[in-house]
Amino acid sequence: MGKLEQLISPSYVGELLENIRAMVVLMESDGTLISWNGAFESYKIIYPSANKMGDFFPTTDKHQFLMNLNSKVRQRWNAGLTQQGEEQPRYCTCTLIPMQDERILFIAEKVETDSDFQEIIERLGRRVKLFQIESDFTKKIARNKQVEMESVMVQAKEVAQIDPLTFLLNRRMIVRELQDEVLRAERYNTLLTISVLDIDHFKSVNDTYGHLVGDEVLRQVAYNLRDHTRQPDLAGRYGGEEFLILLPSSDLTAATKQASRLCKQISETTSHIQGHSITVTVSIGIAQLRSGMETWDTLLNRADNAMYEAKRSGRNRWFVSE
Repeated sequence: MGKLEQLISPSYVGELLENIRAMVVLMESDGTLISWNGAFESYKIIYPSANKMGDFFPTTDKHQFLMNLNSKVRQRWNAGLTQQGEEQPRYCTCTLIPMQDERILFIAEKVETDSDFQEIIERLGRRVKLFQIESDFTKKIARNKQVEMESVMVQAKEVAQIDPLTFLLNRRMIVRELQDEVLRAERYNTLLTISVLDIDHFKSVNDTYGHLVGDEVLRQVAYNLRDHTRQPDLAGRYGGEEFLILLPSSDLTAATKQASRLCKQISETTSHIQGHSITVTVSIGIAQLRSGMETWDTLLNRADNAMYEAKRSGRNRWFVSE
């Protein structure tokens, strides 16, 4: 079977761009807007006179966008985009792709909470409000409802922070923890190293055995991460079959030892699922924070690039970003 881009007729590209949720913008090399799809239209409505992409980033993220734009190479990072009707910027994974005509393609995908669990959070929130109203009747009822309300709030917090499939921290929380750890390392001049781990050939597992088996493989890898990472290291599901590990107060030596253990443990673990015996391997990219020289997203980008280098080098191994 040929590649997808070779099989889709050019006449359908416009319809495809208008029916995806990702925002796609074509820009000049200086960020001047040329054209965009419907997903970006709500952002353009906010500032109809704005003609450069940088105008749609809050001040805290605009500088990083301009740095990535001026680099003239493919970049991927996380940033906020101003959203109409919202007090806070909408968190997105952004990609810049230089084109042969010196124009640049900008793609931004919103980081969404799983819809089913978002519904649970909202339902729990409504219950909290109900308990607060009822607590006004009597002190005795108020006390009982207070206890119940606290229990519900704990459940809501857990749902909002935990990936429902692997029970690791979800993307939003592991990125927030990364931001906090970078600030802490900068403030106290301590070490921080991170690892990006990706399951090798995971698409083949889904294609061969189905997504239910693929989900179980993800859970088994997550179990290994929990069992073979030390405190106070943190592991989270960054997206799909990709995981992020934070190693506070640790250098590259500690991270490479951990990566070596994880590669060995996961490759030697056979999962027995629905009558199938499945073994997978992982590729791991490692990067240590360059104190005073980079931000959390550039650190994450270096680790991500190192992970892809591990894949290019043969998979089932780790690679360090120097």
